[in-house]
Amino acid sequence: MSEKDYLKDISEIKNLMDRSSRFISLSGLSGIFAGVYAVVGVAIAYLYLFPKPSEYLTLHSLNFKLLLALLASVAVLSIVTAYLLTTRRAKRNSEKIWDTTTRRLLLNFLIPLITGGIYIIIKLNSQHYGLTASLMLIFYGLALVNASKYTIGNVKYLGYGEIIVGLICAAFPGYGLWFWLVGFGLFHIVYGSIMYLKEGKN
Repeated sequence: MSEKDYLKDISEIKNLMDRSSRFISLSGLSGIFAGVYAVVGVAIAYLYLFPKPSEYLTLHSLNFKLLLALLASVAVLSIVTAYLLTTRRAKRNSEKIWDTTTRRLLLNFLIPLITGGIYIIIKLNSQHYGLTASLMLIFYGLALVNASKYTIGNVKYLGYGEIIVGLICAAFPGYGLWFWLVGFGLFHIVYGSIMYLKEGKN
């Protein structure tokens, strides 16, 4: 056996070990759908729920509750879509969807996300609304980066992008809805499209 064959075998073994210790990458389509859901959510919020220049959203106002329900709907739709598409892809490639690696990925993803969610609720109860969009983006980005070591793909770069947009959003709190559109909408569509094209090549 030649040195070239040995190197090829070693490379294949390394790839197998890497895949066994990491969750399969999320379906690119799920990223695109998540971005589209976010864009539609922002459009609905802007057209029907956003206050006029002379009005303010308060924690107990109907529009604010509807806005929270809209955000929750976008999140639920994104999660369900990601699960369905990723499960379908895993079955097609004869890959496991639920194992120790998946549990580690979820744990590392949920710790920053839940921490951020609790912190945001505390700030909302204190009637501090200005940084809500910024905090959502930052903690979501941290969750992606924290979980990226357990998944195949470049999801950490999406996380870095979310954090950067969140920090910029913190400097311009009056434009939170538009930064939310960029981070959760456009970034997901771009990332999902790149992943989808890579899936097509493979």
